[in-house]
Amino acid sequence: MRRQWALSLASLAKRSLQCRLSSSRPPAPLGGRILTSPNEVFQHNMWDHVQWSEEDEENARQKAEENSSVRIPLDEQVKYDRDACKYWDGFYETHQNKFFKDRNWLFREFPEILSGRSSNGAGKEGCCHSAAASSARSYVSDSTALLPGHSEWLSTPGCRHTERSEEGGVESHSLCGKPGREQESGGWTDTFPGSQAAFRILEVGCGAGNSVFPIVNSIKDTGTFLYCCDFSPRAVELVKAHPSYSSVLCHAFVHDVCDEAATFPFPHMSIDIILVVFVLSSIHPERMQGVVNRLTRLLKPGGILLFRDYGRYDMSQLRFKRGRCLFENFYARGDGTCVYFFTKAEVHSLFESAGLKEIQNLEDRRLQVNRRKGVVMHRVWMQSKYQKPLELDICKDDFPELHKTVLT
Repeated sequence: MRRQWALSLASLAKRSLQCRLSSSRPPAPLGGRILTSPNEVFQHNMWDHVQWSEEDEENARQKAEENSSVRIPLDEQVKYDRDACKYWDGFYETHQNKFFKDRNWLFREFPEILSGRSSNGAGKEGCCHSAAASSARSYVSDSTALLPGHSEWLSTPGCRHTERSEEGGVESHSLCGKPGREQESGGWTDTFPGSQAAFRILEVGCGAGNSVFPIVNSIKDTGTFLYCCDFSPRAVELVKAHPSYSSVLCHAFVHDVCDEAATFPFPHMSIDIILVVFVLSSIHPERMQGVVNRLTRLLKPGGILLFRDYGRYDMSQLRFKRGRCLFENFYARGDGTCVYFFTKAEVHSLFESAGLKEIQNLEDRRLQVNRRKGVVMHRVWMQSKYQKPLELDICKDDFPELHKTVLT
């Protein structure tokens, strides 16, 4: 397979130059290391904005079609859902917090995370700035977050979200739990974790904290509070045991976003930024929409969901062997974890169907280089930003009583 996917250096240079000149693929975001000479391909481990030829596309399509032609029998598929917690707890018990690098790239690709660092903790333009949105979210979060008939808040049973690293390793995510919360019979009290914060971030699927601690170390004295949840109890234990963990800045809890009955330790419409990085790909495609819908309810008007995950025909999809496919473009790894590979259209449909508006939806195609073995490999990731509309119309379906009250 390596031979099949090794690119000729001449064609590689040609495609890289085309990419550099293409106005549709800016050098930033998604990096600016452009390969312009075939003699330089092994000078770096990764090249950005690599365009594929029609032959590349067809070879990838055929390989994916071949490795998905034989699927795991239905009676065996249930274990990948049923035993997901065991698989991920075992992974973190073995590797602890030493398997992944910290994601310091987050602030370059997703500067919205640091919006709370601006004066008085207010977000940047686009993050709940208007007076109308501020008034609406204050009303929702502080007064009537739980309305009659809306006592259940999030998540789809049996689903697991877990992630692998951008380089093909594994990274985890979320289980149903009972997070600490202060709730009275009619709604929320004023003392839920992070209730006094001016800016709130939620990371879904925090693993051992490779996003958590770069963020925590950047939000001190900014009025920002970080929530982070994971499906794996062991992963959450590792986050809480980290020397940089502080309950003043962060609240880590076990949670399964696929469990419709599970609640969060904060109200609906109280989050400015939701970070979903290599999480949705571990969820069965038939459950993804429900998860996105429920996460959307947590965002304030103007809040933003930041997404990064695997793209269709990434190297890690093409190297699956026959018999590992669960569903179209959805596979089970040897360790029991699962992964889906997205297209731009699928990503857009997921978030638009949840009522979010597109800010960015990019396909990140790169060339990964193994200089020791002299091999080059196609990597494909999706990177997107979607925003909850500022208009109060977003409340109509979930909060009809509130919508009527605010407008009158």
